[in-house]
Amino acid sequence: MRTATIWTKADPFASLIAARAQDDNPGLRFEDREWSWRQIVAEAAARAKLARGMQVDGPWHIGLLMENSPENLFWVLAAGLSGATIVGINPTRRGAELERDIDFTDIQLIVTDQAHRPLLDGLTLGCPPERIITSDAPDFAALLEAERGGSGGGFALPDPATIFSLVFTSGTTSAPKAVICSQGRLGTIARQQQERRNLGADDVFYVAMPMFHSNAIMAGIAPAVSAGGCIALRRKFSASAWLDDVRRYKATFFNYVGKPLNYILATPERPDDAENPLRIAFGNEANEKDIDTFSRRFGCEVIDSYGTSEGGMRINRTPGMPTGSLGVADEGTAVIDPETLEECPRAEFDEQGLLLNAEKAIGEIANTSNVNQFEGYYGNAEADDERVRHGILWSGDMAYRDAEGFWYFAGRTSDRLRVDGENFAAAPVERIVARFPAFNHVAVYAVPDEVVGDQVMIAVELHPGTEFDPDAFGRFLAEQPDLGTKWAPKFVRISAALPRTSTSKVIKRQLQAEGHAVPDEVFVRDGKELVFREM
Repeated sequence: MRTATIWTKADPFASLIAARAQDDNPGLRFEDREWSWRQIVAEAAARAKLARGMQVDGPWHIGLLMENSPENLFWVLAAGLSGATIVGINPTRRGAELERDIDFTDIQLIVTDQAHRPLLDGLTLGCPPERIITSDAPDFAALLEAERGGSGGGFALPDPATIFSLVFTSGTTSAPKAVICSQGRLGTIARQQQERRNLGADDVFYVAMPMFHSNAIMAGIAPAVSAGGCIALRRKFSASAWLDDVRRYKATFFNYVGKPLNYILATPERPDDAENPLRIAFGNEANEKDIDTFSRRFGCEVIDSYGTSEGGMRINRTPGMPTGSLGVADEGTAVIDPETLEECPRAEFDEQGLLLNAEKAIGEIANTSNVNQFEGYYGNAEADDERVRHGILWSGDMAYRDAEGFWYFAGRTSDRLRVDGENFAAAPVERIVARFPAFNHVAVYAVPDEVVGDQVMIAVELHPGTEFDPDAFGRFLAEQPDLGTKWAPKFVRISAALPRTSTSKVIKRQLQAEGHAVPDEVFVRDGKELVFREM
């Protein structure tokens, strides 16, 4: 496991939490309730004491499997105070995949709620049932009451190198990858976000992204703690309720990842949409049209940037940049050819804007100067070595640059997908889809979503003498207990023979480039229903 020494001299995130212990300003609004920061830190301290009393030998990892709620926030901050590591458990995972996430990260205590507790039923976990706390069960209040009475004191601040969180992200294989984020790194992110956006105690941070995702913690909660602003927390993102919430909570800052801007823009437009307190919408992966339309419609600044959970790379939008561009990158970030390790030449275009030298200009987004910002993946040296090779930090994302230095996104490697802001690898989906009796060989890959991010496409070879039954396939998907909620294919391509290398490996890049505009039969799923029709 890597160790990033760059953060060892930074202030731990716990110091920012402790600084709020005597703060009587509003710190949390949730539905019809409000807590001051003093009350929030006291609640976190009580849970930290409860958890510390349950600590056993081994990695001090606490899994959180909850909806967005005050309880979830209290436990996140409790871990920060006590030096425990939180593991955000993704509730869209199911069955064996969920079981593996929990056991791979050595979770010794799980905190969940009654809505999510059934997801653990039937799983064989290293964390025994008596170490699973249901936070909204009747007996929890009594369990917690004995630990009250503090205001955040009683704990020595953890060392900056202490791991604060493990966040699952995508990978090129089926092995789980959990990004390490230390106390020092999160403390630095919190302060940088506050300073870059000029955020203060008067700001209200509307957090509707799921808290198992790094966006909610790094882009919303951490800068709110640093600034002493108020967190307005919503159980689950709702496009139709978004504007009413912004007005109700007087939100000035909104963080997002993926499609939320597009979903909000799809709601009926009203003449008074711009009459709201929002100053900043900050996130990533929104498309350019949505960024411009959202900014005008709601009268706010949209700051959409490229970054990775692993850190080390950032591309920022700038005024006057070309249409379709990501913006310009921080120093040290470059487009590098993974084969030659050389920086790719700048892109060349014809008079219609067509990219003429794609083969040479497109490379992988990488960084040669911020390698030490990456703290590694938990228990996965192979993934560490894939991310850092030849002294270079690789993103796994492809891009090219024009002559003026503006960046353009060129897609992801074929074994990574990002649907509705959710990262996952192709391999687990392939294993599940391959169970369908008619399928002989399966390839899973990403194709562009018409708005933002990816959609799941599969190309299959059928067993000889069989035909594809789209209705039977839809029923099959509905019956798979370990199929993630974002994993169902959008497109199914029936191919006589998948393209392969000389060593019989499927050439996914070719499939990805061909998309669904092919002479083969292609079936598509409309909406969220598992019903397929021929295109």
